[in-house]
Amino acid sequence: MRISLIVVGKTTAPWLRQGIEEYVHRLSRYAPFRYVELPDAKLRASKPTPDQLKAAEAPILLKALADVDHVVLLDERGKQPRSIELAKWVDERHHRGIRHLALVIGGAYGFDPEVKSKASEKLALSALTFSHQMIRLLAVEQLYRAQTILRGEPYHHE
Repeated sequence: MRISLIVVGKTTAPWLRQGIEEYVHRLSRYAPFRYVELPDAKLRASKPTPDQLKAAEAPILLKALADVDHVVLLDERGKQPRSIELAKWVDERHHRGIRHLALVIGGAYGFDPEVKSKASEKLALSALTFSHQMIRLLAVEQLYRAQTILRGEPYHHE
């Protein structure tokens, strides 16, 4: 099963980019994995509303999700698995025959209804609120942690 983490906008902080690159490298040992940064939406309005931003991001996201057969939105209102539960969740999707699983991080204001309609599930990585830039590092680290849990490797301690 291929796994992708698809995000809207560039990761701007060098320390976040470095951390993401580290976990993307680690993940590549376990499964085909892609980290995809999509361009920010271009708007003419000087101060677009959150709904305008979400609507402008929707076609960019939908194009990136064209070949995905299981879309999961990372959303604060989604299920909040513990790390071991996330590992089991990934494994269950693998055994269901899903070919391409994509976890999606939207822009600062979340997702347009059209993108939400494409999703099979929603997950939340925490009840806490994180910036949409920081959650990228947390997501890729948790995907790596899930792979080590599934293989019984000593990265996760519980």
